[in-house]
Amino acid sequence: MRNAVKLKIPEFKTENEEREFWATHDSTEYIDWSKSKSIVLPKLKPTLRTISIRLPESLIEEMKSIANKKDVPYQSLMKIFLSEKVEEELHKRVETK
Repeated sequence: MRNAVKLKIPEFKTENEEREFWATHDSTEYIDWSKSKSIVLPKLKPTLRTISIRLPESLIEEMKSIANKKDVPYQSLMKIFLSEKVEEELHKRVETK
């Protein structure tokens, strides 16, 4: 592997500015990934965003009933169900390629 001169990573004013930069630039021009190490960040929490979604009242009541039986808040149960379905769909997409 050749030792190419790496470019200096610019200073970013916002997370969005950094996100836009990395969407259009190749990190290998800035970072020597051969020297990278794996780490675990156990206390890292994902960025959350509040959304509004219209659901039939009957679905909400059914979710509340299921959540009550599982002893979890119904909104947490909805996140679990949604996450499981997204993961399932992603695995289907990988398997079909």
